[in-house]
Amino acid sequence: MFTATLLTAPSAPSLEASMVENLRNAWGGGEAHWLALGEAAEFEMPARPDTQWSVWADLQSVGVDLVVQPTEGRRKKMLLADMDSTMIEQECIDELAEEAGVGAHVKDITAKAMNGELDFDGALKERVALLKGLPESIIGKVLAERISLMPGAKALLATMKANGAYAALVSGGFTAFTGHVAGELGFDENRANTLRVAEAELTGEVALPILGREAKVQALEEITAKLGLTAQDVLAVGDGANDLGMLTIAGSGVALHAKPSVAAECNIRINHGDLTALLYVQGYAKSEFLSA
Repeated sequence: MFTATLLTAPSAPSLEASMVENLRNAWGGGEAHWLALGEAAEFEMPARPDTQWSVWADLQSVGVDLVVQPTEGRRKKMLLADMDSTMIEQECIDELAEEAGVGAHVKDITAKAMNGELDFDGALKERVALLKGLPESIIGKVLAERISLMPGAKALLATMKANGAYAALVSGGFTAFTGHVAGELGFDENRANTLRVAEAELTGEVALPILGREAKVQALEEITAKLGLTAQDVLAVGDGANDLGMLTIAGSGVALHAKPSVAAECNIRINHGDLTALLYVQGYAKSEFLSA
């Protein structure tokens, strides 16, 4: 059996019953269940429809995300999440660069690296070099003034953890940020790169080895082995090219507001919903959501 989930942005719920019923009828689905009125609904069907992606494209134009996946095993036991532009709304290195007066240049490099146009390691080293001389205290300032959690982040973590899931934050960003975000949201562990500091200033260097695409895959393999889980038990979420390894290996790999080249490689693409979409696609109703 397969489950089709339709959802919209919680900030502007616009999912119409007629849309859900028309698709259910066209695909020979069972009774539709509303996970949140006007926001998310699902129905089961015996097979994956051939028209999945053409319908998906049509629904995108009206602000609706569509996910089709096997019904069995869709509620996952582990969350593996990227941080920048995934669990938070910003790219931390771009915000640091703004403080250093090189924001536009660094933002351009970040965009190209996340879309897979540049080597991740080289692009990270180039951007970090431009931060040389910034006071270490600027990190706290950026965290306080420039960083905000992605909508739905607290509900996602609280709900999955209350249902027994393990949560790991794995970022190509920096430990100075992942430690804070992981603590605020309740992640069980976090992994990221380390900015080198000397005499209370950033040196413009990142400690080696750099945590990039392969390190995220390694994290998935190491953590699942430690917990006695398999990759099928994992829901991974990210938006950049360095996330593709873990997204394609995980049982559910979610491209969240992702770069085009990343979304094209993933079967679960969320462009309109927020992080609560990751609960809906697992079959959680809004009435089951918890807050941190």
